[in-house]
Amino acid sequence: MRSIDDWLEPRLARAAALAASGEMVADAANGAAPGTGLHLGIDLGTSDVVSMVLDAQGNPVAVRLDWADVVRDGVVWDFFGAVQIVRRQIESLAAQLGERLPRRAATSYPPGTDPRISVNVIEAAELEVSGVIDEPSAVAALLQLDRAAVVDIGGGTTGVAVVQQGRIVYSGDEPTGGHHVTLTLAGARNLPLTEAEALKRRADNAALWPVVRPVFDKMAHIVDTHLQGQQVDTLYLSGGSCSMPGVRDLFAQVFPHLQVILPRPPLFLTPLAIAAHGLPGARPQAET
Repeated sequence: MRSIDDWLEPRLARAAALAASGEMVADAANGAAPGTGLHLGIDLGTSDVVSMVLDAQGNPVAVRLDWADVVRDGVVWDFFGAVQIVRRQIESLAAQLGERLPRRAATSYPPGTDPRISVNVIEAAELEVSGVIDEPSAVAALLQLDRAAVVDIGGGTTGVAVVQQGRIVYSGDEPTGGHHVTLTLAGARNLPLTEAEALKRRADNAALWPVVRPVFDKMAHIVDTHLQGQQVDTLYLSGGSCSMPGVRDLFAQVFPHLQVILPRPPLFLTPLAIAAHGLPGARPQAET
């Protein structure tokens, strides 16, 4: 299992800084042949699209993030818009990294949906697909878990992956995610969706917790249902909506027998895991 404090959170912090600045690590364009040494992952989320480039040690080199409404509940409803965003992000990364930017990318999908939906977007953006994996399983593989569950709260769904002895033995998801939090907030405050989404993302959003908690109660119930009969010791939370104050404490209350871990900032955990899908030792073993 990889260390949260020493290995994971420094990479998440660097990803957040790179996404905010639009810059890259200073030496990333030097020292390796074109098309080698770097790994590209593209996360087509319900609320955002993230392209992340990692070096061979899993350190973020460059990150692009666009808030976008092109995917809903694992379905790319705006295919053209999704392709245009990915192309624009790749062009921006190529302007920095040149020929070192990989032309192959890993991508993901919510459990229970068609992987080809994400694959089609990547291929339409003129990239090859290096791998495709469901989102919670990608996080489980990144963290090299042994006896744990990963809960990925995406924009449209809550996904669960269970790992036993390094093997993914179960994955599934159900509708209810960050978009439903936004809908609840918009209804309670009589706000347009765009304003409710912006309010949800603010750092000083602790006062919103009583309003949105029922949505997270439902997510916790979904997770509890999927974990019935599963033997796990630890539960890992992932996804930007987990940044809401109160999320970790709620899951700790619902699952008092489990250690609940929330790496920060959680928004970049799934994109990091997707990009790391091509790293040695990062591919999960699915039980057959």
